[in-house]
Amino acid sequence: MEKAKRFLKLTDDESESVSRLVVPCHQAGNSSFYEDFALRGIRVDRVEPGLVACTLKVLPRFIDREGNLANGEIANLVDEVGGAVVHVEGLPMNVSVDMSISFLTTAKLNDELEITARVLGQRGRYSATVVLVRNKATGEIIAEGRHSLFRQRASKI
Repeated sequence: MEKAKRFLKLTDDESESVSRLVVPCHQAGNSSFYEDFALRGIRVDRVEPGLVACTLKVLPRFIDREGNLANGEIANLVDEVGGAVVHVEGLPMNVSVDMSISFLTTAKLNDELEITARVLGQRGRYSATVVLVRNKATGEIIAEGRHSLFRQRASKI
């Protein structure tokens, strides 16, 4: 543990640099860095009760060193699209409780992907979704994710 603490400890110069950083607060209605970077390019094709279907072209920022769609981007898609299918406007956002992803094959740069999320079930404030990521041209399933979410209670303040 001490070795990890020493490794993560900042020098005085690094501490000073960090203290000068200005990070603006995220305002509702304005896009954040995360939204600009990780979600740009997702096109919503269909929304129905219990179903969301999207399309995404694999861009250079989504690929790993081997030229494949990064597993982290697949996890991001399962999280975001799986959460979108159970989101209700005006209610607090759902919190991810568990995700399980089966990585079946890979996608390459410029492949077009179909991402489909369906609600498996809901009980109280708990929801379960399944997300399929498939290559649009071949129909081959890239990954299947199961996503469990929990909705917090609305604040009474």
